[in-house]
Amino acid sequence: MKRVLILGAAGRDFHNFNVLFRNNAEYQVVASPPRRFPTSPAPVSAGTCRAFVPQGIPIFEEKDLENLILEHRIDVAVFSYSDVSHQNLMHLGSRAVAADVDFWLLGTAHTQLKSSVPVISVCAVRTGCGKSPVSRLVAEQLRRQGRKTVVIRHPCLTEIWRRRPCNDLPP
Repeated sequence: MKRVLILGAAGRDFHNFNVLFRNNAEYQVVASPPRRFPTSPAPVSAGTCRAFVPQGIPIFEEKDLENLILEHRIDVAVFSYSDVSHQNLMHLGSRAVAADVDFWLLGTAHTQLKSSVPVISVCAVRTGCGKSPVSRLVAEQLRRQGRKTVVIRHPCLTEIWRRRPCNDLPP
């Protein structure tokens, strides 16, 4: 079983956790250092994760990356940010590799949701571009045409940072 450290911030990290690591006996997610949110050494709510990580996922500051890798015997650091510069990406990768762990960038084969119906994807190059309002507008226009719609987004990681439970995530 590989011990995993997920490097991310309020969205892509939790998506990657859900689609690849959750309920996967090959991996144990040991820690996650969020980039943009105030942190404490307390784990992500065990209620949030109880079905797949009973003790919760410890949250640490990214500045402690090398210590986290050593202390938690990490095997692989998984890059899960959606909007950082190439320089920042490679700096994190260099730090992880220098600490003697693998550094992964997950591709679409491991992270895309599968669908048997048509999909419209609303994407942007960074956080704050307006994906949510555009998604709501597109869904509303489709409903006006009599189509059934479902909007899917990164599941409630922002709520986790705020310590609000998301216990209704499907297995």
